[in-house]
Amino acid sequence: MTLRARLTLVAAGVVAIVVALACATTYFVMRHELYSQVDTQLQQHAQDPSAVFPNFSPYTGDYVATVEPSGAADNPHHIPIDSQILAVAGGHALGFFRNRQVQTVQGSKVILRERVVPLSGGAVVVARNIDYIDHDLERLRFILILVSLGGILIAAAAGAIVSGATLAPVRRLTAAAEHIAETGDPSERVPEGGRGEMSQLGHAFNTMLGALEESLETQRRFVADASHELRTPLTSLQTNIDVLRGSVELDPEQRRRLLDDLHRESQEMRALIAGLLELARGGASLEKQEFQLDEVVEGAVERARTRFPAVSWHAGRLEPTIVDGYPDRMERAVWNMLENAGKWSGDGGSVEVTLDAGELRVRDHGPGFAEEDRPLVFDRFYRSAAARAMPGSGLGLAIVREVAEAHGGTVAAENANGGGALVRLSLNGSARPGSAPQSS
Repeated sequence: MTLRARLTLVAAGVVAIVVALACATTYFVMRHELYSQVDTQLQQHAQDPSAVFPNFSPYTGDYVATVEPSGAADNPHHIPIDSQILAVAGGHALGFFRNRQVQTVQGSKVILRERVVPLSGGAVVVARNIDYIDHDLERLRFILILVSLGGILIAAAAGAIVSGATLAPVRRLTAAAEHIAETGDPSERVPEGGRGEMSQLGHAFNTMLGALEESLETQRRFVADASHELRTPLTSLQTNIDVLRGSVELDPEQRRRLLDDLHRESQEMRALIAGLLELARGGASLEKQEFQLDEVVEGAVERARTRFPAVSWHAGRLEPTIVDGYPDRMERAVWNMLENAGKWSGDGGSVEVTLDAGELRVRDHGPGFAEEDRPLVFDRFYRSAAARAMPGSGLGLAIVREVAEAHGGTVAAENANGGGALVRLSLNGSARPGSAPQSS
């Protein structure tokens, strides 16, 4: 059953219950009022002394009879006298009201409303034909049934119309989702007209489609860039291997240069694949843990001194800093920052590294960032014109940004005063001063 049908049934059901309760209340209130009017008049007639003498009663339309304890009765209208009336006449029971169907002398059946009141030495019975009340109540029942059915039908129709209008945005969302599932193209958008929850739902759906489209575009661009970047070292490796396997005799120097090229290309390939894996797992769910960022930075600086012995590495203030995050990924990000500074420093250059207030700063004294390159240095596979002559894949600083964002932080690249580049990694959200307790 569709949601629209269920909403229609719910609306009709609710209205049916409300209308049924209202009609039942109306019916019983009207019935009570009609009987109350008759009972009041019958009570008045029974208490009127003239009612004992029917020939002198001023009330027309009522039947009156007096009954003695012995059963003798002055009963010109032939009201049937039964044991209940005799019990009242004999003083054995109290007076009462009741409805009774009796047969007239003409043979027809009527419904009487009777009031039996005890009198001194007997009882008086005042009765009235209430067939008109029964007829009126029957008509009222018929009218209320028609009103109930009409209300239910109107409610069902209104429910179908309202649910159709209400669910129109949902149908559009469903159609858009089915179209996207068929075509694989999330560029379609749904109208966001209207107001309230449906408008918010449309906006949220379009936001989700935008994020999905951006994610797919990023994925396609990532695959295309990765394929392009991998093709160059693979081609170089294949060429050098073909030369080594060829029939041309190589002297020892040529052979050494080819092997050096193979080694260098394999190292670049390894670094490139490691970077790709790091970026690919950027959204993976990993368990966070506490670690000392200052110790990670100190270890990376020692590694950089070994990797770039011609560069002077100055580790200034390394404030003890605890980070809630991913130590392996942070270690790679810190190393990428230092490696980038080491490559651009050149022989005899120097690099200053500081860690203070949850911010890591790496400043070199190289050429700095060109103005046209600075906004792009954290993009994947981006390499400036000057960097293309140097080894690398263009993933180092992109990984730094990925890791910083995974820790709730930010990165920035700028030219330092006095020349050189300054790269800052800020971890305001996940870093705090202090040292983690040593486990025993």
